[in-house]
Amino acid sequence: MIKKEMIAMLLAGGQGSRLGVLTSSVAKPAVAFGGKYRIIDFPLSNCINSGVDTVGVLTQYQPLRLNTHIGIGIPWDLDRNIGGVSILPPYEKSTNAEWYTGTANAIYQNLKYMEYYNPDYVLILGGDHIYKMDYEVMLEFHKSNNADITLATIPVPMEEASRFGVVITDENKRILEFEEKPKNPRSNLASMGIYIFTWKILKEALISLSEQKGCDFGKHIIPYCHERGDRIFAYEYNGYWKDVGTLSSYWESNMELIDLVPIFNLYEEFWKIYTKSDVIPPQYIADNAIVERCIIGEGTEVYGKVYNSVIGAGVTIGEGSVIRDSIIMKSSVIGENTIINKAIIAENCVIGSNCELGIGNEESNKRFPSIYTDGLVTIGEESVIPDRIRIGKNTAILGGTTLDDYPSGFLASGECLIKVGDQR
Repeated sequence: MIKKEMIAMLLAGGQGSRLGVLTSSVAKPAVAFGGKYRIIDFPLSNCINSGVDTVGVLTQYQPLRLNTHIGIGIPWDLDRNIGGVSILPPYEKSTNAEWYTGTANAIYQNLKYMEYYNPDYVLILGGDHIYKMDYEVMLEFHKSNNADITLATIPVPMEEASRFGVVITDENKRILEFEEKPKNPRSNLASMGIYIFTWKILKEALISLSEQKGCDFGKHIIPYCHERGDRIFAYEYNGYWKDVGTLSSYWESNMELIDLVPIFNLYEEFWKIYTKSDVIPPQYIADNAIVERCIIGEGTEVYGKVYNSVIGAGVTIGEGSVIRDSIIMKSSVIGENTIINKAIIAENCVIGSNCELGIGNEESNKRFPSIYTDGLVTIGEESVIPDRIRIGKNTAILGGTTLDDYPSGFLASGECLIKVGDQR
């Protein structure tokens, strides 16, 4: 029988609805990040850097991009005969097809996969956070406390604590109380959604709660184990960790990469972030182009001016265009003499010439005020914007738009223009 000390289960099925049109045709963990990576590269790289060589990736929403990106795991050295990376979609049973209905339900549906490796410990991870963590150190903490469950936790500002599951611990870091998104938090030690379970404890809890609708770790499994007296400990992490689940935090964490001394360093030799790289030519910066404080991907051609921006691979920026404080993803084309301020432009978009994006006063978005905020212009994958169009702030565009879609050639601040099925 195969025996692994610790295997990882990476939850990567999230739709990421708070990322609006960016996730209209791609799962959140597959969204581009930092010019050349995808969000899922970070937990996958953490696994291999921590010596965890068996990873089950649980997919669900729009899995194609994720599947082709991960492949057989070669970039992360996870192409193994025993272990390696496995894509685990929801599968049809003979009686009924069953989607994953919660984080714990997804793990429960893959009990056989875990049993095959007969691990001592199971590491549960989310696929949508940006951070570097040595899971080996967390496992040592788990063992030294003879813990049944260890939660990775991070101190957050007290005013933000109600967005998280928070824990109250004793002086030995044993968890006394666990509250999921409390209105009036009594602690600022937040759960990061990273758990190490002793295998027999996890298996028993999953089977016991298998009938629970939408079974979730934070809402069901952890409280259940706590009530029955399991030894649950909080491992405190103090490095950089960013939940990039909103457009603002996604934009912000990309912008932090281009600081003179970035608080999250992608260039460290000893903790590399691995990704699938296409074979493409080097970048080209034209004679009269200007590039300041930017990340520019391979194969990108810059003929205009780019300031304080993250530009993906294979992007073209036309002559006379000026890009500021923006994220432009892979293979998008920006025409000539176009001005772009504080925009997130997804992959394979075409922005016409003589356009202006991110202009005028900031108005709250009329349809989705909690998604499209902070003055951003958000443009979903494969969208087309014709020449001479002006676009305001807190706006969203998705699909192949034409001149007829813009009264007077203008999309006012706070408006959405969604031309295809996605309604965010």
